[in-house]
Amino acid sequence: MLVDSHCHLDYLQRDGRDLNEVVAAAARAGVGTLVTICTKVTEFDTILGIAEAHENVWCTVGIHPHEAESEPEVTAERLIELAAHPKVVGIGETGLDYFYEHSPRDAQQKSFRAHITASRETGLPLIVHTRDADEDTVAILEDEMGKGAYPGVIHCFSSSQWLAERSVEMGMAISISGILTFKKAEELRVAVAGVPVENLLVETDSPYLAPVPKRGKQNEPAFVVHTAERLAELKGLSGAEIARATTDNFFRLFSKTDRPERAA
Repeated sequence: MLVDSHCHLDYLQRDGRDLNEVVAAAARAGVGTLVTICTKVTEFDTILGIAEAHENVWCTVGIHPHEAESEPEVTAERLIELAAHPKVVGIGETGLDYFYEHSPRDAQQKSFRAHITASRETGLPLIVHTRDADEDTVAILEDEMGKGAYPGVIHCFSSSQWLAERSVEMGMAISISGILTFKKAEELRVAVAGVPVENLLVETDSPYLAPVPKRGKQNEPAFVVHTAERLAELKGLSGAEIARATTDNFFRLFSKTDRPERAA
């Protein structure tokens, strides 16, 4: 069994997709557990409703850095309160995005630290988005680690070997998306090749970043199998071995989830 550790089922739903069929298609492909990610606290009820409607779908609570200014300012206490629901298994996605800078950097950083506090207090993994902000991301993560450890994952990893190494040193997981399969992603493949297998997860970030051979199509959780296949090839493992490893890693990190029998 595989796990899609990061998808946006609410985006697929807004695009008119039947989520029952999306989840069923994932199951047919061997993807038995999904985490649908919150990007706006103001839309948390929708995210939670999707998770509640499907036994094998879990969710997170958080504010994407793009929304750090437009969303009402969220406190760690509010995140902790919302994360008490049994279906909420992570904090985020949060982090820093200096590529688009849809929100001012100071607002992103303040929100990021609030999410880290919530992760530390709840023990739920922090889902980190970082783009063109590696140095500040690491600086904040390490500064906050000095206040007390917390679990986390760098989602949709697409950055440097330096970020991968520093993240692993902090005990963070590295989640691999369909970008790994892209023809021009050789530098990424070099960085990922050095990441220990025990730190790896796989994800779709659907509906974005459909992997080869699904490029040009709307991404969905079932397609994570193609990313896992490329990751297995890169690491010199069989498909079954990478599925077992990334699934074990997921349930160790996202310890609030219930592991299906077929994944045991």
